[in-house]
Amino acid sequence: MLVTGAAGAIGSAVARAIAKRSRTATLSLVDVSQNGCASLAREIGGEARAFGWDLAKPDDLPAHVRALVRERGDIDALVNCAGIMEVQSIATMPWEIGARVIKIDFESPMRLMSLCVPSMIARKKGVIVNVTSMAGRTPLRGCTYYGGAKAGLTMASEIARMELEDKGVHVVTVLPGPVRSALEAHARAAFPESAVTRFIPTGEPAPLAAQIVRACEENRARVVYPRFYDAADRMPSLATRATELLSPHPKN
Repeated sequence: MLVTGAAGAIGSAVARAIAKRSRTATLSLVDVSQNGCASLAREIGGEARAFGWDLAKPDDLPAHVRALVRERGDIDALVNCAGIMEVQSIATMPWEIGARVIKIDFESPMRLMSLCVPSMIARKKGVIVNVTSMAGRTPLRGCTYYGGAKAGLTMASEIARMELEDKGVHVVTVLPGPVRSALEAHARAAFPESAVTRFIPTGEPAPLAAQIVRACEENRARVVYPRFYDAADRMPSLATRATELLSPHPKN
């Protein structure tokens, strides 16, 4: 089982939730910070191992996956959780930063799916979890690159679910709103303080992770969390109008 972004708040919570459900799970914990993953691997114990991969370099992923399969066996579950969020107007965002967002948040998850799906189909068994974002469903100022990447991954994930469900591969699309984490704090700091930034419903990593694990066990197609954002998911036109009126402009 491969979990990317495992040193982050959501990725580490998902890894812990998986380990709690199955003490025998072969967890491969991936992050650009291998040290962060290593401490998590020690905490989980058993067959958890840490790997330092830079998802800003998607061309390196085929070699990483080949080495991982040689060492640990076939990947029966992929959790695409790694992500970065840079909040800035498209007029001022440097291309190099925007391109890095696209590589980490869209290109690398797609590449990992392309690398893992064939063996899952051959074995008629597999699970893919794509952690996207409500920012990929509802346009937010300052999130041109992040929202675009997450919107692309959301659509790709749902198409993959339709294509793979009769081949023994289950795909779960996860659409979080704000969840307390370093990423969320970094993004919040990019906006001036307002009623929206103070009171917007914000979730916690552990309950989200528990919902993700249950969705895999129950073959559910989607997770939206916190529950407040169900309405935005079900009524995107209304949510878009609301964000047009209420979402703040970023500082830059």
